[in-house]
Amino acid sequence: MSLDVLSRTSYNEDHEAFRQTVRQFVTKEIVPNETAWDEAGIVPKSVWPKAGDLGILCPTVPEAYGGLGLDFAYNAVIDEEFGYGADVATGFSLQSDIVANYLISYGSEEQKKQWLPKMVSGEIVTAIAMTEPGTGSDLQGMRTTAKKDGNHYVINGSKTYITNGQNADLILVCVKTDPDAKPSWKGVSIVLVESDREGFKRGRNLDKVGLDAADTSEMFFEDVRVPMTNCLGEEGMGFIYLMTELPQERLSIAISSQSAAQRAFDQTVTFVKERKAFGQTVYDFQNTRFILADLKTKLQVGWAHLDWALARHLKKELTPVEASAAKLWHTELQGEVVDKCLQLHGGAGYMNEYPIARQWRGARVTRIFGGTSEIMKELIGRSL
Repeated sequence: MSLDVLSRTSYNEDHEAFRQTVRQFVTKEIVPNETAWDEAGIVPKSVWPKAGDLGILCPTVPEAYGGLGLDFAYNAVIDEEFGYGADVATGFSLQSDIVANYLISYGSEEQKKQWLPKMVSGEIVTAIAMTEPGTGSDLQGMRTTAKKDGNHYVINGSKTYITNGQNADLILVCVKTDPDAKPSWKGVSIVLVESDREGFKRGRNLDKVGLDAADTSEMFFEDVRVPMTNCLGEEGMGFIYLMTELPQERLSIAISSQSAAQRAFDQTVTFVKERKAFGQTVYDFQNTRFILADLKTKLQVGWAHLDWALARHLKKELTPVEASAAKLWHTELQGEVVDKCLQLHGGAGYMNEYPIARQWRGARVTRIFGGTSEIMKELIGRSL
């Protein structure tokens, strides 16, 4: 199966033509290198300009800043094709779906002109540094500070679990510009930090359970000086910006999770129809068919829900609670699908030479990053 057979009301012929471009890129540039990149623990930066040349990076960036000025449905197409076609995380979606939007929405004209064209072309790689050791999802509890010294900020602190951490040339760092602010969220700002700033150091490339090729790092800031013009938007508004942009991030994760779940399901259907046990195929056992029937039904419901959520987001109507629910449901579905599909593979499923093993390991983090499933439930529960 391919994603072409799905009826999606948010896409038109232009989106589907773009889908073919993305699919060819994934097939040619990503899939043949998955094992090597996993072993290296990083996707080489040389791949980014290749994606940029095809318009696969940051398609929503306005033409005035080197982009294509397209709608988020093009990002969704990219997320679907990478989720369905590949088993490695490149970090592209972080740049396209998350970081770009912060700069488009809150960046100064100077910041937009300086950074967006390079993000579109793949000349630079970006990251956003929120999480700190000991704080996890509690963004208000961050301890990294940016103190004023003349017309500069002096940044001190540390971050961890930062996607694109080894490759990043530009980091959007969440800091406390007013540690004494009450309530505490009013003291949070976002500051742009270039990776060549004195005092900035990358920690180790973290050894993860899955998504081996996705460089994920610690970051350390020791008296890092940046001009106050590097503040993104207004000082003290960082927490509001984060809350405003999280719905798109969570929708992006939901899309990728649904697509990856569909990939695992389709590959497993093929596997059980070929694998023999006790004189028949694994598919011939009623238990196998019942498990697959249940998963197929949930995947069908999932695609319909995503179509609804994407349509609402394109009209700027998707609420934070709805996005949280989408992130919760689709990542939990991915976890269920890959686990049951691995089980249907039997012992082969536990061997890394089979794609389902990599998919099973990689899926686990989707219920953690972008806000844990527990945080999603808390946010939904508060809205009742």
